Amino acid sequence: MSGAITCSAADLSALLGPNATAAADYICGQLGTVNNKFTDAAFAIDNTYLLFSAYLVFAMQLGFAMLCAGSVRAKNTMNIMLTNVLDAAAGGLFYYLFGYAFAFGESSNGFIGRHNFGLKSFPTLTSDYSFFLYQWAFAIAAAGITSGSIAERTQFVAYLIYSSFLTGFVYPVVSHWFWSVDGWASPFHSADRLFGTGAIDFAGSGVVHMVGGIAGLWGALIEGPRIGRFEEGGRRAIALRGHSASLVVLGTFLLWFGWYGFNPGSFTKILIPYESGSSYGQWSGIGRTAVTTTLSGCTAALTTLFGKRLLSSHWNVTDVCNGLLGGFAAITAGCSVVEPWAAIVCGFVASLVLIGCNKLAEILKYDDPLEAAQLHGGCGAWGLIFVGLFAKEKYVNEVYGASPGRHYGLLMGGGGKLLGAQLVQIVVIVGWVSATMGTLFFILQKLKLLRISEQDEMRGMDIARHGGFAYIYHDNDEDSIQLPRMSPGSPLPRSPNPPAV
Repeated sequence: MSGAITCSAADLSALLGPNATAAADYICGQLGTVNNKFTDAAFAIDNTYLLFSAYLVFAMQLGFAMLCAGSVRAKNTMNIMLTNVLDAAAGGLFYYLFGYAFAFGESSNGFIGRHNFGLKSFPTLTSDYSFFLYQWAFAIAAAGITSGSIAERTQFVAYLIYSSFLTGFVYPVVSHWFWSVDGWASPFHSADRLFGTGAIDFAGSGVVHMVGGIAGLWGALIEGPRIGRFEEGGRRAIALRGHSASLVVLGTFLLWFGWYGFNPGSFTKILIPYESGSSYGQWSGIGRTAVTTTLSGCTAALTTLFGKRLLSSHWNVTDVCNGLLGGFAAITAGCSVVEPWAAIVCGFVASLVLIGCNKLAEILKYDDPLEAAQLHGGCGAWGLIFVGLFAKEKYVNEVYGASPGRHYGLLMGGGGKLLGAQLVQIVVIVGWVSATMGTLFFILQKLKLLRISEQDEMRGMDIARHGGFAYIYHDNDEDSIQLPRMSPGSPLPRSPNPPAV
């Protein structure tokens, strides 16, 4: 804890006269006890803040589940809900056994961690169990993104395999590169940072969103589009709309709520003063981060609303929800180091990126039921570029520590080195995820473990693979209702007492 109380019996004894030594020892002992209490309270407050943030991020899984369920057809609802549950369950075990060690264990080469497997020798001087829980919630968020891209046509065993591999190995390696103090491109690295600054990805536009989005991109590309998504010959795209806009909106609001743990929570500590004895400290940065997150999402939602209106002549709630989430995905990298006005720019461009990526996907006959690759991959990449342009020097130094050679945004007068580091991050994430997850999906396809049969896809995965439907309607009075017998072409009977309008 900074600003700790210090006391020296030798210093006090000279001021206390006779029997000064005993008095000085007593006073210093009492001050030491008080100081320890303050230190304990600081640790407790920081850990409670991090745990609360972890709970918020974990609650995003419910948001993912609702969003996914509403975005698919009713016949596949049970399947997509089950995959969301297993993303969390399988991810929990594999992140505990391997993932955390690969991500935050000490390394000698900056590529991959090699300590704390199964949380051995844990907690450490720098990490407690609350930190593990928080990072696990991030890992399963990446897996949840991927599940949306390959929805409605993927074998259940493939979900289990890819989710375990992604949370246990692929994602942790990327998070080690950019978030561990040992990572080769981390801004927390003590020396020899990438381009003298390291890549800034505060809460994971690249580490979480691009990883999940690029993995989903390869899964959907290798599987191919759903039956009926494009006309025979591929001349025209056919919308296979989700069955519940209500669930989409519910899921979006749950994700919005959880994002306040995702972005502000990534500070991991709250009780750090920037200026001792003043009201300005890390709590101020946390509040600003919540504001920039909000403004980017809101701007993207409104831009998408009017943009899609011009393109399709409809006010589409699903498009607005995706635009909102695209704004959140983009601001996630720079939420802590930019001004609120810059967040509006971020959200505006993120909406255009999403609309453009969706149009490109349609041209290329790419089918992603939740637009996950376009939203998380495309907007996540823009978010990294945005940091290289708009990161403010003062905020970068507060969040990452002032040090010689620390660069900031190009448009803020900080030169182009930070932007260069951000571009490197985009390239290496695309390369790493393509090499690992692309290969995994290709192998699953060759082993006939990836895509379900055409017959099962037409029937729906709920009845074909899960023994029933997500929705069962039963009217207790249906057996007592006698419907009139009607001949073909006869008009429907009119109610004798039509309801008043």
